[in-house]
Amino acid sequence: MDAKSAQVTIPGGGFVVGSTSPEAIFTPEDLTDDHRLVQRTVEQYVEQEVLPHVKETEQHDWDLVVKLFRGFGELGFLGADVPEAYGGAGLDKISALVIKDAMSSEASFATMVSAHTGIGTLPIVFFGNEEQKQKYLPKLASGEWVSSYALTEPTAGSDAMAIRTRATRSPDGSHYVLTGVKQFITNAKMADVYITYAKVDGEHHSCFIVERGTEGVTVGEEEHKLGIKGTSTASIFLENAPVPAANVLGEIGQGHKIAFNILNVGRFYLAAGCVGGTRRALREAVAYAKERKQFGKVIAEFGLIQQKLARMAAALFAAESALYRTGGLISEALGGEAYDSSQVVAALEEYAVECSVNKIFASEVLDGVVDEALQIHGGYGYVEEYSVARAYRDARINRIFEGTNEINRLLIPAMLLRRAQKGRLGLFAAAQKVAGEMLSPTVGGDGAVSGPLAEERRLVDAARRAVLFAAGAATQKYLTELENQQEILGGIADLAIDLFAIESAVLRAAKTAARGGQSAGLQAAMARYFLDDALPRIETHARMVLAATEDGDTLRTMLSGLRRFLKIPSVNTVSLGRQIAEAVINAGRYVS
Repeated sequence: MDAKSAQVTIPGGGFVVGSTSPEAIFTPEDLTDDHRLVQRTVEQYVEQEVLPHVKETEQHDWDLVVKLFRGFGELGFLGADVPEAYGGAGLDKISALVIKDAMSSEASFATMVSAHTGIGTLPIVFFGNEEQKQKYLPKLASGEWVSSYALTEPTAGSDAMAIRTRATRSPDGSHYVLTGVKQFITNAKMADVYITYAKVDGEHHSCFIVERGTEGVTVGEEEHKLGIKGTSTASIFLENAPVPAANVLGEIGQGHKIAFNILNVGRFYLAAGCVGGTRRALREAVAYAKERKQFGKVIAEFGLIQQKLARMAAALFAAESALYRTGGLISEALGGEAYDSSQVVAALEEYAVECSVNKIFASEVLDGVVDEALQIHGGYGYVEEYSVARAYRDARINRIFEGTNEINRLLIPAMLLRRAQKGRLGLFAAAQKVAGEMLSPTVGGDGAVSGPLAEERRLVDAARRAVLFAAGAATQKYLTELENQQEILGGIADLAIDLFAIESAVLRAAKTAARGGQSAGLQAAMARYFLDDALPRIETHARMVLAATEDGDTLRTMLSGLRRFLKIPSVNTVSLGRQIAEAVINAGRYVS
């Protein structure tokens, strides 16, 4: 499929090379009344229908799991990304994002639904022909059928091109015979459709729609997992399974394009799930801290507990800001609700860097928050009777799903460099400009910054220069050999991740302040608190990249220049933390 060019005003990866206006980003404060109605309805369904049955679903009551799944479909939420012509709701991308976020207070249910609506349905939405869409999408949108995504194999995880499942075309051309094993397949036990990848003649990476009743298709034993126990995860065995030629999705030999594009949207939606899960974990931590008494007072009054709550809230604020900023970019690239599949693919390709950034950042924020939530619960947090123990178990998979965080850390600099080489991102020119500034008497900038949070935005600009300086030095040193320097690539990725996070948080707070929003003071405190936490990390990663690039006098000169870019002022984070914690404790939940 030839993808139409995405209509963008801010290029993918553009946050690395230049600053953005606060008004140019989408924030949760920009959600419409319709978006908020969807949000409340989804939250109520999970709270009233799903959470009361966690014990049964974790014991693999698959009939109940499917019943809850179909109930969600009856509300129209399984078809958010499916056009109305095929039985879906045809909602805008922000609504689809809101659904993924709001449903994720119960991780098992969210995982099942996300696997179905995202990687299990979108391949047909984006790449299916008319006959395939008419046949499958109405049943998937309603929840009558459950879908899954069968890519991973025992010897092929993050390396999607290494699959061994083989497809051989029949002599009369009517079907393909598939043989192989798929592993760790979400929704395996109840799925009616498997989006399955195989190599035609052992060579041409292709995608097939495989139905459950196909001869030669069997489902293995349920995996005994650490977390998300309320989802089905099992192997799929294909033994000379005949799949109609009409069920080839896309074109023979183009399966990898489907896989990679679907993984982009999967990463973005996974980040939404992590943000939703983080919000729930913080809420439970606050509730417990307000009830648990020690030494004659509730532990929410203790400074170190307040420090934890502030750190959790500020990190969530940054993750939420980055997520909705990216949602706005993708939505803009689609041009509103009227879009076709090729536009969606183009938009996802354009912002693939941001999708990987969100996946890594949100999953690691969730891990940090559930860890602190358990710590706040003390010994009770280690007891399965308390839901925070389940949240702790459930969170861990997100750093593995949709390409491990390590693989995504390699993808981020690779995609940035590829875009620069194609002339789609002015990375090289920006890096050269920064390198020249290092030798000048004064450090330059994008111009004077004025308005709300001017100092914080100046610090973000300084951090961007540090990122460009370190990444530019490494690229110039290693050239085409940079792809073999994984530690350096990982360091560059961490620089990009923190840059996107701090800028998203600061721009959101500045936008709210400029509009006179009631939460302006709290948002400014959270943005500054997170900024103060992230800037030393940026300096550390930049120093690592530079030290791995040069040595001796050259390195000393570079480190001196880095210090000129990053002059990190001292901030009273104790006071800021108390302000943030007070707001969260008074509300009994995360507020922004």
